[in-house]
Amino acid sequence: MLFNSIQFILFFPFITLIYYWCFHKYRWAVLLAGSYYFYMCWKPEYLVLILLSTTVDYFAALAMEKAQEIKKKKRFLFLSLFTNLGLLGLFKYWNFVSENLNQIIDENTFSTLDILLPVGISFYTFQTLSYTIDVYRGDIKAERHFGKFALFVSFFPQLVAGPIERAKRFIPQLYKKINYDQVMIGLGLKLMTWGFFKKLVIADNCGLLVNQVYNNPETHKGIFVVLAALLFPFQIYADFSGYSDIAIGAAMVLGITLMQNFNRPFIAQSIGEHWKRWHISLSTWFMDYLYIPLGGSKTTKWRWYYNLFITFLISGLWHGANWTFILWGAYHGALVVLERMIGYGKNRSGGILGLAKNVVVFLLIVFGFIIFRSNNLSDVPIILNNLVTDLNLDAITEFFEKSTILRNKRILVVFFAIVLMMTLEYLYDKKNVIGFLNRQHFVIRFLFYIISILAILMFGNFTSIDFIYFQF
Repeated sequence: MLFNSIQFILFFPFITLIYYWCFHKYRWAVLLAGSYYFYMCWKPEYLVLILLSTTVDYFAALAMEKAQEIKKKKRFLFLSLFTNLGLLGLFKYWNFVSENLNQIIDENTFSTLDILLPVGISFYTFQTLSYTIDVYRGDIKAERHFGKFALFVSFFPQLVAGPIERAKRFIPQLYKKINYDQVMIGLGLKLMTWGFFKKLVIADNCGLLVNQVYNNPETHKGIFVVLAALLFPFQIYADFSGYSDIAIGAAMVLGITLMQNFNRPFIAQSIGEHWKRWHISLSTWFMDYLYIPLGGSKTTKWRWYYNLFITFLISGLWHGANWTFILWGAYHGALVVLERMIGYGKNRSGGILGLAKNVVVFLLIVFGFIIFRSNNLSDVPIILNNLVTDLNLDAITEFFEKSTILRNKRILVVFFAIVLMMTLEYLYDKKNVIGFLNRQHFVIRFLFYIISILAILMFGNFTSIDFIYFQF
């Protein structure tokens, strides 16, 4: 079930009404049943994977807490790691590994599987792994209530694309009595509206040009490729942060608080700062469960650089079974290591220098996203070559005079929408765009939401396009 579908528009009010109608002690069951139905709308049989992961981690955590010897605790932690990473490896990486091994040995020794990638498996796998690791470390107690733990694993607003929540933040909220809060619900609905605006008006309309260029790189040159390269960062940001806004807003309507997942990543003045602002729930997951266990920065200088690089490399692999993602992760890892080596990025700058840093970092991000968005490694040099081919004044002038793309109202609207999005995100401080708007005069708030809704209805792309991060 997609957020941007009629099915969800009917499902969400229905589940919300039942949720607030029920007694507090039964609400977890309403949300769990709704979450399982939400997931089964994609492929019902894949619910078995969530149930298996949930059951193994529930009993493994209880066993770890009960065990007195560290060896026994490690056995149950290994069971959790083997089950979750095994399922992730089988469904997400088996075919990738098999195909590459067959190419290396030039034989079809390793078979591939005709299976679909279960939507959201990377997200709920990392979410439940964080729980068992935290129990193993003694940071949290094992959850006794199986149903509430199952809801933690499968909570529908953030099930398929995050934010990747932590048990110590999420599960205690299920024990609190949540009253009908009109203010909280209003804020949640506004945040969902903003998320739909970003997804339907910006991301999906950006995709009209971006997909055309990246899916046919040989036939596009010059300004077309430049525009696609510049638009894709805004497409993926509006798409993914739009999903996060809808997820966080939907949870707010239900009285549950999810963590912030984005914090104005395009105002970063270093790559390291960018990653503190982009996909925060994943970045902090890798820091807590990979980077720090490897030794973090509390080791020799070269080991520190290795820890940084390997963390980004594996983060790239997490995004998908494709060499483009691995290269993209290595690219960002190398940039962060370079920044640490020369001591760059410790302090933010203001004025012209700060703006120059913003531009340089954005262009580095754009280059990385060319690798990320390319369908395969062989497309990367083609796109980079075509990026600078026919890029002269005559070609650019002809493009702006004759291009049918610029006459397309949707493309023109998307440029204005991007400017609006970036302006608002530049203006707000530590909260979010909705928090910023709520401090404005009532008339300004009212006009903004009316215009947003009208823009969605008039210019939104309602073809039920998947969110980009569903494929991860």
